[in-house]
Amino acid sequence: MSVRVLPDFLVNQIAAGEVVERPASVVKELVENALDAGADQIIIDVIDGGRTLISVIDNGSGMSKQDLQNCVLRHATSKLPDDDLLNINFMGFRGEALPSIASVSNMTIDTFHDGEENGWCFDVSNNEIKPSAWENGTRIKVANLFARTPARLKFLHSDKAEMLAIVDTVKRLAMGRCDVGFVLNNKWRFPKDQDLIERVISVMGEDVRGQMLNVDVSSSSSHMRLHGFISMPILRRASSVDQYLFVNGRPVKDKVLVSALRAAYIDVMHAREFPLCALYLELPTREVDVNVSPAKTEVHFLEPTHVRSFIIKNLREVLSKTLNQNISENVYKENSEQFEIPLTHVQTFFNNHKNDFQNRSFVSEPHNFNQINNQQKTEDVVVDNNVSDFDLPLGRVIGQLSNKYILAENKDGFVIVDQHAAHERITYEKLRTKTIKTQPLLTPIVVKLKSEDVDAVLTIMEELKNSGLHLDEFGDGAIAIFEKPADWDLNWENCLHEIADEVRSYGHSSRLGEKLHLKLANYACHHSVRAGQKLNYEQMDALLRDIERTERGGECNHGRPVYKIIPLSELDSLFERI
Repeated sequence: MSVRVLPDFLVNQIAAGEVVERPASVVKELVENALDAGADQIIIDVIDGGRTLISVIDNGSGMSKQDLQNCVLRHATSKLPDDDLLNINFMGFRGEALPSIASVSNMTIDTFHDGEENGWCFDVSNNEIKPSAWENGTRIKVANLFARTPARLKFLHSDKAEMLAIVDTVKRLAMGRCDVGFVLNNKWRFPKDQDLIERVISVMGEDVRGQMLNVDVSSSSSHMRLHGFISMPILRRASSVDQYLFVNGRPVKDKVLVSALRAAYIDVMHAREFPLCALYLELPTREVDVNVSPAKTEVHFLEPTHVRSFIIKNLREVLSKTLNQNISENVYKENSEQFEIPLTHVQTFFNNHKNDFQNRSFVSEPHNFNQINNQQKTEDVVVDNNVSDFDLPLGRVIGQLSNKYILAENKDGFVIVDQHAAHERITYEKLRTKTIKTQPLLTPIVVKLKSEDVDAVLTIMEELKNSGLHLDEFGDGAIAIFEKPADWDLNWENCLHEIADEVRSYGHSSRLGEKLHLKLANYACHHSVRAGQKLNYEQMDALLRDIERTERGGECNHGRPVYKIIPLSELDSLFERI
């Protein structure tokens, strides 16, 4: 069979299969073009989920008659003035969107450009341009989407499902440009020049108000900046629907960023729950390739591991803020010895296995549970006499409910603290500060892997070493483990296979870190004060003061809340005192 050049209409339809996946894809391409044209007000109207009509009106710079003729040609673009694919500073750039959309629909373009006497109307289907009375910006109408390729229609979902996808697309674009106003079907409105936090609330919902943490960090060495908002751990969703990630202003769904976000919340949120975020990563354009997919939703970083570690480190620092961060440190006075909750049944367990813990613990210094009588007064953290208990975040102890919850009051209302969750978080944070104790092996553990898996594991060899796993290449197609975390017996063959799979897929692996977190979390859980254990006033007060000073103190290491504060106004409403 001889080689032939495909006709233009077929080439455009093939390109449409990549660029125009569904009506939401059309909306995304047209709105991005409007943003690149300098528009600060964009109006989108959709009928029947985009099947019948998609209309996008903007107040941008518009197009001249010549530009209007060129805009529907293959690979025509105004976005690469210096022909440098590594210096892309625009939303759209591939030059495939308009001709691809026009090839599977009936497209009409109305536009006006300063310097011309009148506007122009371009009926792309008939290739006919006429003068028009259009006076500002551009309107693109896409009617009967996929009418020319009816086989594509059967792959579309219901009108409601397609509309939901369009709403999500517009929300992501609106979150990326708070200076631009967006209106969708006269129902979803995002006013221009809106503060970022107000745009976040209008997009995600009123329940996020007061529940978001500000992020704004920079790295002078790598010229990266990360800013935006992430949710407090107590605010979570059942899916990733409210995770908005941007790279140089472009909304993306990137696996490096998603995994970094997940890793930052690993010990404050359950694995089946998702944090909310609106995060904006800025870095030099030559260190990220945005020209890797027709839909422009994926990017490739020059140094993905560095980007990931930068995000994890800084997000964890934001999440580590303690309850008393706004209270002067001189409010608290500490004795030389740290307070440990007296645990009768844990003491017995610890005594029975004391040698095991000291000799085989996977941290360099096992957690020390002081054997003190339950009636003995504790003086770990003493509050300055000049400061009222009501000025402290968790307030003054009232008592204990069901030997499970500590009840307290502060100036804002009623405080309930889960004593087990609180002490579990305190214990976990102490364990995290310990150095992992490693065990040299007389006989190395040799694991056979495919050559590409060996290469993948070796790329993160130093990272694994920081987690207590020392390994190296062992001949062809094998890796030898020479040192491992003490008292840690895993199926190392399966573990290395999982690590290799992650590295090959994502360029990094969090598998060993997750396993370490689970081990520390379980250890802390089993060696903390239990629900049902009676505590005296001094012990409860010391526990509250300790959790106020503990990083990530609002949640236990399984993601459950440590405390709840019920405002007085809410209590008044329960008793109809408003």
